[in-house]
Amino acid sequence: MSARRERTTTRTVTRTAGLAAMVVGALVLTGCASGIQPRDDRDVDYSLRAHLSGTLDVMGFGLGDDVAKVRDRDARHALGKGVRVSMAEGALDTQTFLSAVAAGDPPDLVYASRDDIGSLATQGALLPLDRCLAGSGTDTSQFRASAVAQVSHGGHVYGVPEFNQLQIAMASTDLLRRAGLTMADVNGSDWKAMRAANEAMTRTSGGRLDVMGVDAKLPDFFWLWTLANGTRPISEDGRTARLDDPAVVEALRYATSLTAPEGGFGRVKSVRDAADLFGEDNPFASGALGAQPMDNWYVNVLEDVSPDVRLQFDAFRDRQGQPIAFAGGSAWAVPVNARDPQLACRYAVTMTGVDAWLDAARARIRAGSATHKQFTGLLTANREADARIEQMALDQATAQGRSDDDQWVQAVRAIYTANDRAVSAPANPAAAEFAKAWQDGVNSVLNGQATPEAAMTRAQQVAQQALDDAWAEEGRR
Repeated sequence: MSARRERTTTRTVTRTAGLAAMVVGALVLTGCASGIQPRDDRDVDYSLRAHLSGTLDVMGFGLGDDVAKVRDRDARHALGKGVRVSMAEGALDTQTFLSAVAAGDPPDLVYASRDDIGSLATQGALLPLDRCLAGSGTDTSQFRASAVAQVSHGGHVYGVPEFNQLQIAMASTDLLRRAGLTMADVNGSDWKAMRAANEAMTRTSGGRLDVMGVDAKLPDFFWLWTLANGTRPISEDGRTARLDDPAVVEALRYATSLTAPEGGFGRVKSVRDAADLFGEDNPFASGALGAQPMDNWYVNVLEDVSPDVRLQFDAFRDRQGQPIAFAGGSAWAVPVNARDPQLACRYAVTMTGVDAWLDAARARIRAGSATHKQFTGLLTANREADARIEQMALDQATAQGRSDDDQWVQAVRAIYTANDRAVSAPANPAAAEFAKAWQDGVNSVLNGQATPEAAMTRAQQVAQQALDDAWAEEGRR
């Protein structure tokens, strides 16, 4: 999966889910009057023996990279020659999707952030996939439990999980060594050591930030810092906000404090905005960044554009030294009144099956072998596929003569270690509103407008009210 498509998928919930919630509410309230009703799929034959024909309409997916193309090829083969696939490429626009549902003309299959799918499921906009998964012989236990939880509600599964995106610790070997530091000083396990490392590596001149010692990656990685401090900003059932939890406030205070030696968040943001993140002059290559937690896809970017820059990788760790990550990702779902859930089911389970993932991994390994590029894996949300693909990456490293301390082998091990300990946000009908509440709170602290305590007290009130209202509305349907 390309870095840009992963980031686009992750951003979808914050851009459209709030409006989506209002549209779904209108859909549910007017469904009886307009004749739109959830489809009864009891008579649909989901077995792999069933003959398929017709047209599958897909919304929200694109064939922008090799991993997508290989799996799409496998899925079309599973559908058979009698099926045509019509694909509206590009990230799912939730408003457009829900308008199509309300008009009685939805796609057969949608691809979106698991946050969107979990939210839409709790609001009744998606078809439960229990019969699809059982009929096709798909064992849901093969998927990451946290990924399934994101797309489940009321004992039913509403999405087939695909991909995990999470964070690992990354650092410049040269800057660490120059300051007499090791990766253990910046992987999150020792906050006192990390603060000292930040101060040791940071370089300013006048009003300019020349070297950012440690980038805490706020506001984006707020969840990661709370997890590192042994807590979560929302309960596991998605009903109770915990933004004013003292451990959440402490995590925010600490992560924000890392910007102080760098001249404050305004200066940090200016440096970030000007950085050539995807080019040869990226912050690590230019010597402008010491360490940061960062999304796993950035390893591929660095290997492509800066293969000779000396780097170190590790799982980001909590204060007890245990690996931790906050995972998001995508999933496939079927609208409540899709015309052909049979085709949608076959395509979705094939795309997320072990065989398709292995085919994609083999293709990527072949493509990179000509330039001696290390394959750094694929995080699939499928546990069996993940285990086999990790071994493929390590086998390739051995075949290429790479040692265990090779930086790209380090990256592979860090990514898969983090993957096994990743936590995801729970499904809830106010996912967008909850995210906006904590984002507003974190930004007010970063911008010097509020203390962590005051910001999270306010965010707690806003978030809990949104959760209470949304769950009450869900209970009335």
